[in-house]
Amino acid sequence: MTNIIACIDGSSLSECVTTASVWAAKQMGSPLTLMHSLEKEAVRTDDDLSGSIGLGSREHLLEELVALDAKRAKLALEHGKLVLENAKEFAHKAGAKQIELLQRHGDLVDNLLDLEEESRLIVLGRCGSGHTQSAHTIGSHIERVARTLHRPILISVGKFKAPTNFMIAYDGREAADNAIARIAQSPLLLGLPCHLVMAGEATPERRLKLEEAHRKLEEEGFDVTASIIPGKIYPVLTQYREENQIELMAMGAYAHSKVRQFFVGSNTSKMIIESDIPLLILR
Repeated sequence: MTNIIACIDGSSLSECVTTASVWAAKQMGSPLTLMHSLEKEAVRTDDDLSGSIGLGSREHLLEELVALDAKRAKLALEHGKLVLENAKEFAHKAGAKQIELLQRHGDLVDNLLDLEEESRLIVLGRCGSGHTQSAHTIGSHIERVARTLHRPILISVGKFKAPTNFMIAYDGREAADNAIARIAQSPLLLGLPCHLVMAGEATPERRLKLEEAHRKLEEEGFDVTASIIPGKIYPVLTQYREENQIELMAMGAYAHSKVRQFFVGSNTSKMIIESDIPLLILR
C-alpha cells in the first residue's frame, strides 16, 4: 500500500487531477502512478442494422464497422499514451519525483481493484471525459469506486491548489469515526488547521462523541476547532465552509450497501455536485 493513483482520462479535469495527485504524493511521501484506462465502447452489431437492406450489403457494412472499430482502438491507445506523457511532464514540473505511467485495457473500477493492495490514495475528477466541468453531476465512476474499493478517494472538482485548511463533516456514526481514524493516521492533512463540524442538536451524547474525535486528532498533532451547529447537514456545512474559507472537505462513506445510500442521499450528493473545493471520501 504505497502508491498514489491518479486516474487520467484526457478530460478537462485531467490537469486538475494530476496537480492534486502531485500534492498528495508530496504530502504522503509516496510514488505517483498516472493511470489511463482504455474502456471498451459499445460496438454496433448486425442487430443494430436495418433489416431492409440486403444480406450482402449488410455483411459488407459489418466488415467496414469492424475495421473502423479496430482503427478507433488503435487511435484510442495512441491518444492514451499521449495523455499520460503530457501528464507526466506536467507532474515533473509540479515537483513529483517518482512517477510511473500505467495504461490498461478494461473497466476503470476493475483496474483499480487489481491495484488496490499497492495504493494509498485514489485521485479522480468529479466528472470524466463524458461531462464538462460545469455539469452538475457525479461521474459514474466515483460511486462505483467508493462502493468497490476501500482506499481513500480524493475528488478534484476544478483547478486544484494546495489547501491551507480542511473541514471534517462529522456525525458521530461509525463511518465518521473511521474517517477520523484514517485522517489521524495519515500524513496527508497533517499540519493543516482542522475544522471538525457536527450539524444538528447538541445532545450530551453527541457532544461526547465530538470531544472524543477532537481529542484523537489533537493527540496526533492536529490543530482542531470543533463545533456543533444547529440545523440541517447540507446548509450547515455549506455555510460553515463559506464563512471559514475552507479549502478541502473530508467525509466518511458508509460500508457495503450503505455506500449507495451515502451517494444517492440528498446531502452528500449535493455536497459533491455543488462543491467548489476538493473532497476526500474515506471508508
